[in-house]
Amino acid sequence: MPKPVVNEDACEGCGTCEEMCPEVFKVGDDGKAQVIGPDKCNTCNCQEAADTCPVQCITME
Repeated sequence: MPKPVVNEDACEGCGTCEEMCPEVFKVGDDGKAQVIGPDKCNTCNCQEAADTCPVQCITME
């Protein structure tokens, strides 16, 4: 099963992924999204979160 990966260099910290998948993504203190639950994509639609990212910094690998 593919897991989400965030390119933190490209991330602008908008929080959309965290809103859509709070068990998978979290915007850290540095203002960048990070994957906190790579195996929790069954709780939400990780692909939709990746597709919704305004800077396309989330990939499913």
